[in-house]
Amino acid sequence: MAENCTRKLIVEICNAKNLMPKDGQGTASAYAIVDFDGQRRRTKTKFRDLNPVWDEKLEFLVHDIESMAAEMLEINLYNDKKMGKRSTFLGKVKLAGSVFVKAGEETLVYYPLEKRSVFSQIKGEIGVKVFYVDEEAPPAPAEPAAEQKAETAEEKPKEEEDKKEENVEEKKEEEEKPKEEPPKEEEKPNPPPAEASKSEDTTAAATPPPPPPEVENPPIAHKEEASSTKVVATKSKAETGKSSQLVINELELRSLSGDHNRIAYDLVDRMPFLYVRVVKAKRANKEPACPLHAKLVIGTHSIKTKSQIDKDWDQVFAFDKEGLNSSSLEVSVWAEEEKKEEQKEGDAAATAATVVVDNCLGAVSFDLQEVPKRVPPDSPLAPQWYSLESEKSPGNDVMVSVWVGTQADEAFQEAWQSDSGGLIPETRAKVYLSPKLWYLRLTVIQTQDLQLGSGSEPKVRSPELYVKAQLGAQLFKTSRTPVGLAWNEDLVFVAAEPFEPFLVVMVEDWSNGQLVGQAKIHVPSLERRTDDKTEPKSRWFNLVGAENKPYAGRIHVRACLEGGYHVLDEAAHVTSDVQAAAKQLAKPLIGLLDVAIRGASNLLPVKTKDGTRGTTDAYVVAKYGQKWIRTRTILDRFNPRWNEQYTWDVYDPCTVLTIGVFDNGRYKRDEAGKPGRDLRIGKIRVRLSTLDTNKVYLNSYMLTVLLPNGAKKMGEIEIAVRFSCSSWLSLIQAYGTPLLPRMHYLRPLGPAQQDILRQTAMRIVTARLARSEPPLGQEVVQFMLDTDTHVWSMRKSKANWFRVVGCLSHAAILARWLHGVRTWAHPPTTILVHVLLIAVVMCPQLVLSTIFMYAFLILALRFRYRMRVTHNVDLRLSYVDAVGPDELDEEFDGLPTTRSPDTVRFRYDRLRALASRAQSLLGDVAAQGERLEALFNWKDPRATGIFVVVCLFASLLFYVVPFKVFVLGSGFYYIRHPRFRGDMPSAPLNFFRRLPSLSDQIM
Repeated sequence: MAENCTRKLIVEICNAKNLMPKDGQGTASAYAIVDFDGQRRRTKTKFRDLNPVWDEKLEFLVHDIESMAAEMLEINLYNDKKMGKRSTFLGKVKLAGSVFVKAGEETLVYYPLEKRSVFSQIKGEIGVKVFYVDEEAPPAPAEPAAEQKAETAEEKPKEEEDKKEENVEEKKEEEEKPKEEPPKEEEKPNPPPAEASKSEDTTAAATPPPPPPEVENPPIAHKEEASSTKVVATKSKAETGKSSQLVINELELRSLSGDHNRIAYDLVDRMPFLYVRVVKAKRANKEPACPLHAKLVIGTHSIKTKSQIDKDWDQVFAFDKEGLNSSSLEVSVWAEEEKKEEQKEGDAAATAATVVVDNCLGAVSFDLQEVPKRVPPDSPLAPQWYSLESEKSPGNDVMVSVWVGTQADEAFQEAWQSDSGGLIPETRAKVYLSPKLWYLRLTVIQTQDLQLGSGSEPKVRSPELYVKAQLGAQLFKTSRTPVGLAWNEDLVFVAAEPFEPFLVVMVEDWSNGQLVGQAKIHVPSLERRTDDKTEPKSRWFNLVGAENKPYAGRIHVRACLEGGYHVLDEAAHVTSDVQAAAKQLAKPLIGLLDVAIRGASNLLPVKTKDGTRGTTDAYVVAKYGQKWIRTRTILDRFNPRWNEQYTWDVYDPCTVLTIGVFDNGRYKRDEAGKPGRDLRIGKIRVRLSTLDTNKVYLNSYMLTVLLPNGAKKMGEIEIAVRFSCSSWLSLIQAYGTPLLPRMHYLRPLGPAQQDILRQTAMRIVTARLARSEPPLGQEVVQFMLDTDTHVWSMRKSKANWFRVVGCLSHAAILARWLHGVRTWAHPPTTILVHVLLIAVVMCPQLVLSTIFMYAFLILALRFRYRMRVTHNVDLRLSYVDAVGPDELDEEFDGLPTTRSPDTVRFRYDRLRALASRAQSLLGDVAAQGERLEALFNWKDPRATGIFVVVCLFASLLFYVVPFKVFVLGSGFYYIRHPRFRGDMPSAPLNFFRRLPSLSDQIM
């Protein structure tokens, strides 16, 4: 951004709703005080209104544009003391600078009012628009220093008088100010001259408010201490270049640390690399001018630079030092000279042909034992001139710098790398970003003036119409409705930035299948809303028919971009991002996630090289939130070492990090020039809520891939994970907040609709990342996002069934324990249960406290046995070892199926057998509820009559017998000795089983 550009922050206080009455008369006279970056503004007072409307714009100057995201905007609501005994606090809102948007993108957002303390009685919400405007500052007029001094000397007495008056007025206000209102900072008695010129407007703004009948209150003065600091810093920048440079460097360091772009490789091993920087060459004989290139030879590596004429190469080469089998490096310079050679073809005359010949201008050798070492933050090593040794052409020089560094070196990312194939784009480390997704809601209301049919076609008496809308490849339509009736149906699309230019709305006649007309809606100009407080404005669009029908009617629709939702683009159980689409609703940052991709071991070969031996070109992809990272590809190694570290911002602890390992098949192309496909090696997931904060987890995880012939272990990956959190309070508060944004609960989307939109979002993300350079393959993105979670799988069905059985096993264990107590399998336990029953009956007030204390002790004892290692994909839980090859082949079969009819028939019969058991189970569960309903509906008169008599005697019995005696007697009767118990079912159970159900009425 230009240096002469200034930024203003505009805070529009629109309105507030449902405030807490604080004036003792059931109302409140509210005004707002806004603080930002040492500046304070105040709105008017709205008297006796619990739903005040201000619509005031307050301007703030952004002193430091780079650090604006780290600033906080605080809005406090107070009840005016002129309308009550004291100025009472009504609530506050704090907004981080990261949610501020540019002018034109602002939307009205309602924030719930927060409490100042635990005992504050606060309710309601406030509607605010916050945006910033960048303006070019006018050039400052150059005035002589003498005039400035004279003006300063003349203005100083006046300013001191103003300051004295202002101090007196502020003292009066301080005496009347209540304890609850936040105190103002005292002003300095003798401000510097540079500060006095700026404080004139502040002094005028801080004049006392008018009498009570006047409603308008001027803005409050700035905080003097903060503003004076800013003014002094500005003056030092203008006067002294040295101090200005120091201030700028401090701000840059602060902004870099606030942006979390840390380059400290503290979770990985330092990998030594030999760096060679070849800058340029100098020839003693410059004629004739010809292309030059440098050649590096070290062990088995031989690399050439680009050929340049009168230009610098300035290329960096990085050699993996552990893979070098030589102790010296040779750098030579070659000239590509053209020579003419005579060629004879039989008896024909000799012909001259031009041949390019490489002529060596000399070489220089470096002993690797004497190469200096460099570790950041050391400055880059300066290249030096070295004389080339040559007998044919002496006097030539080359500018080279050689040093030993690590992968943390600044030159590593752009250097030619020996372990990843050089400068191949498909093998380089990259960072990708998912597109920002929005929900686009189109509400189709009605149509008018439709021109249906043509003169040659017979008209239908009551034609049925439907509306079809298309956004890119998405196509949705409404239900059929007769002409003249309204639809009032919502069609929801997924829109990705940058948006598609138009949303096409078409009206079609269902009776003849013809298009009545269509209209185009400009998507980027649609209204963006963040909640359901206000409905977007509806509009009429003219429908354009065929060429001979420029006007075919008009359609009434309402369209907007929903920023209050989070667009799910991955499976719900492994989601890594729950942020709303609108920037204004962004959650506060709670921590950082550091992930180190260290290396892999014992990888299996997945392809052949030169048709003779197996090989693997492995790389890693990690996904969390909108950020995707891709490590460099280590070619032809079964134990690759990446040692790359990345950082993500964490906004919610209940999210999942996904890491996948793939074999690179795209850097090589076939004969037709098409790239290959990347093969899966394995995938792991790490849930952040299972990690201890500020602790490093360094583990190796097994990589397993599911193939049509079964699960196959492909090797191990070693990663290090650290979840850093500076505030325990914000982390604990996150567990009490809703997981998804507010709109998901106010206007929830249906399960079927949500699943369709999720699949659409996955396809959009896959297509966008596949168009990156270098592309992230479609098969890679689909594997990371789990796009096949909705596909039928016998294996997953069995796994889910046993998960349910596992959850119910605890209830089964309790039932077996009670049965053992009841049957006196262990008499001491049964006797203790008798004692416990007596204690519960005699002291019922201790039941809940005893249960929770018992739970506390059990959980406290289990803390030492908790899992010390982060969880990975569980093969036993996934049920991959207990399914047959046909069931796995069915899972890999796409839609529609490509298998033979006999195979499909066999699978269909198997599915029918499974569904019949589920059908019987559902029928048994329904029968139990129907028997209970039949008891109250007199479906069996004799059974219901018996139940009525039992209810009558039970009411009389419970009226006479105390409830404690009944509980104690029932407990003793249930756990009575087997000698006093029969072998047949009890009478109440026999009575319930004889009740009728609706099973006999099903055809």
